[in-house]
Amino acid sequence: MFRQWRRRLGHFFRKTRTVNNEPINKVSLVVIILVDIFILVNVFLGLNDIGNWPISPSQEFPCYSDWVTYRQATAENKDFAFLRDGLAQSRNDFSLQDNYQRLTETHLGQVSNLCSQYAAYHDELNTPENQQIITEINQRQTTISNLQSQNQQIRDQYDSTLLEELAGQPRELSINEVEAAEAKRTLDRNTAQITMLRTEIDALQTELVESPSGQSFLTLVKDEIQFTALENRYDRANFWHPTIEIFFQGLFLVPLLAIAWTIHRFAQNRDYGLVALLSWHLLVIFTVPLIIKLFQILQVGALFNVLTDIISVILGGLLFLVSYFYILLIPLIGFGLIKFFQKVVFNPKVQAAGRVQKGRCIRCAKKLNPGDQHCPHCGYYQFKQCAVCHQPTYRLLSHCRECGEPQR
Repeated sequence: MFRQWRRRLGHFFRKTRTVNNEPINKVSLVVIILVDIFILVNVFLGLNDIGNWPISPSQEFPCYSDWVTYRQATAENKDFAFLRDGLAQSRNDFSLQDNYQRLTETHLGQVSNLCSQYAAYHDELNTPENQQIITEINQRQTTISNLQSQNQQIRDQYDSTLLEELAGQPRELSINEVEAAEAKRTLDRNTAQITMLRTEIDALQTELVESPSGQSFLTLVKDEIQFTALENRYDRANFWHPTIEIFFQGLFLVPLLAIAWTIHRFAQNRDYGLVALLSWHLLVIFTVPLIIKLFQILQVGALFNVLTDIISVILGGLLFLVSYFYILLIPLIGFGLIKFFQKVVFNPKVQAAGRVQKGRCIRCAKKLNPGDQHCPHCGYYQFKQCAVCHQPTYRLLSHCRECGEPQR
């Protein structure tokens, strides 16, 4: 078996650098390698593009993150904070429904109906009146910040003024702008203004929260049944999306493999050596990402999640044992694939029967002239002596061509 695989490996490398069993020159080999690299890069770019074509869970449920943010908030005025953030994210040129709709223009799939309903309530919230409330609140908060900064500056000067008065320093030599009494009056006036502004802010916040659009929006967000349904659909989409992505990437590779294989077989049958060489390289290049995707199926996606859940339940949550399971499983799968390709796909006897019917060399599949006993391309002797009638018969075929007896 080892000798067979070594011979096939040698045959593989010969096919990658020979034209009609003749080695190509180094310049041509460099050109082919550069072409291989260019095509391989574009194959992976195509795989990335088609992998992003199915709509992702975050695109199918774009409102899920906002919903979770609201439910995880612990502030007392989280209703107002949520409405304020929603208004801050609103754009004048596109509504949230338009933004959600654009997600479906370049992806396969649709935004969930629940998120579409969420976007409709969000857009109803974005009115000039509500935006004016936010503007007035921001203006008052800016005024409060300025007054607090002024108060802090006055307190610093007020403290140093008291020290100067206690020390008997003349007022004309003071480095401060105000006297202690004037500073006290300014502080009291600013503090009273800050209190009034905060009262106005509380009233504006209440007005926004209790507005019809605000109440409708908050009622939807607080709906426990709706959120549970959204969360279940989002988790289900997260579960299946990696598998769907790999499936579409496989669909992208299958036509390329089929075309490369067809061209390669056609070129071999017609003895188009250079075309056979190039198509063979393409076949190898397209096979590499396919193998990578097959391994990804075992590492991500639905199958991996199912195996992880089963092993976690059986073995008490010891997830590192999943690696042991794969270490044992992958060699078994590899052994099965080797046996399959050896017995079915690359069975020498099956290949020999087809090549004899087409008048080709049993080993290298090159065209033979009538009467050739040795292949002029690889030198392989096509016959062996029948154990019964001792006449020449084809190698690897199951029966003698002269007497019809079974061959070992």
